[in-house]
Amino acid sequence: MTTGRIPDAGCHQPVIELTDVSFAYERRPIIEHLHFTVKERDFALLAGPNGAGKTTLLKLIVGLLEPDGGEVRLFGEPARRFRERERIGYVPQKNAFNPLFPATVREVVLSGLYGRRKLFRRLTRADHRKADDAMHALGIEDLAGKRIGMLSGGQQQRVFLARALVSSPALLILDEPTVGIDAETQDSFYHLIRHMHQHHNMTFLMVSHDRERLSSYLDDAPAAQAGRLRFYVRHSHDRDCAGTDLTHSLREYNRAAEEPALVR
Repeated sequence: MTTGRIPDAGCHQPVIELTDVSFAYERRPIIEHLHFTVKERDFALLAGPNGAGKTTLLKLIVGLLEPDGGEVRLFGEPARRFRERERIGYVPQKNAFNPLFPATVREVVLSGLYGRRKLFRRLTRADHRKADDAMHALGIEDLAGKRIGMLSGGQQQRVFLARALVSSPALLILDEPTVGIDAETQDSFYHLIRHMHQHHNMTFLMVSHDRERLSSYLDDAPAAQAGRLRFYVRHSHDRDCAGTDLTHSLREYNRAAEEPALVR
């Protein structure tokens, strides 16, 4: 169960519900009797060492696997029946990406708009404007024509973040997004993610084996655990869930980050 008193009124409804979830590979238990709920505006970190079951649980959450026991629900619906995939943005591990993939930055960002409803139709001018806005918001518009494999690790992660945000998701899942990226770029990425959580009506689930970089942002004690898996949470239920202009806010964030610090 999550810790603390969480109001049920208003828009703060469950986004991810894990009820007594268990899963085993060839009779070897990976996850046992996990209970946890992520509500709207939560920032949840799923932490644990390699082999703890983080990837397995992520697959259970998005419906790629079914639990042996218990239930997984997304936005109130069983994960296996959930079809509104455009409501979920996904930022993969950097080392899961093939650097030889022959796509430009613009093409990668636009691919975030190919949901079930748009798979077999042409992208519109409005879709291209959304991609332009997402790239501009994340400061990568000048990279639009470059091959994704030519970029640095930090630039690639901004591209994948733009791809995830282009459809304005309600839930953003980040799967160890800073693996293989230098420490300075990691700091920049985490600052950006914290800004997004603090200023926008978006729910975050980050998968990582390293809690230290977000330790000052999250509760000290895990809100839930199963085996070596731990969930740490920051709630934002003291704020309303009114929609905000995400791309405008990110442009302002990037502009402020690029300005030299004022001498006091």
